[in-house]
Amino acid sequence: MIDKDELLEALNFDREVETKTPTKYTTTRQTKIRKATGQMSTAQARERNDPLYKRMIRYRELYYKYRDLVHRKYRPGIKARARR
Repeated sequence: MIDKDELLEALNFDREVETKTPTKYTTTRQTKIRKATGQMSTAQARERNDPLYKRMIRYRELYYKYRDLVHRKYRPGIKARARR
């Protein structure tokens, strides 16, 4: 279960971070809560050695592998078209 103090700490952390460029949109509180709960649930799953977490990581690695293969395959033609 996500602790209320941890959630508030994560939400306040976003306020303290200074960015080099201003954002193009305003981040709502709901977005911050959704982002914080996602990060915290992933961290908790990692700590508990959850099999679903291991599956998620495995498929993420496969996604990046296949994405790189697709990029390598189509990159030369796309670069030529982008220069036009």
